[in-house]
Amino acid sequence: MSLEIIISDAIKDAMRAKDKVALDALRAVKSQILLLKTEAKGAEVSAEQEIAILQRMIKQRKDSYDQFMAQNRGDLAEVEEAQSKVIEKYLPQQMTSDELEAAMKEIIAETGATSAKDLGKVMGTASKSLAGKSDGKSISEMAKKLLS
Repeated sequence: MSLEIIISDAIKDAMRAKDKVALDALRAVKSQILLLKTEAKGAEVSAEQEIAILQRMIKQRKDSYDQFMAQNRGDLAEVEEAQSKVIEKYLPQQMTSDELEAAMKEIIAETGATSAKDLGKVMGTASKSLAGKSDGKSISEMAKKLLS
């Protein structure tokens, strides 16, 4: 079942539950999926693209949360954090740091990387193979840690 159908069903459930925060977050997700479909001129949206949309939306909300907290706007920050949690439910299960470390060691061995100079090679492979399972920042930090 596509993410669009899952989100549509969740929107209906949020409407019935009168959950405004979830409804706003889910509508934003559906809007981004429809926008991507429009840009693709009716082509199907792949699972990788859907995951990328969700990750981007979560990152935007976390950035907004940080900005609101810096400006002492806790009321707005709470909304961003709540929406982020709603969107995270639709991402695949995230890797733990131990799982990420094991996967990164395997990728480093595959690419033959030995030093920080090979970071680009490792990041390219890791970003593709771990898409949706871990965010780019965590992947980058782990790669730098293991290559140093």
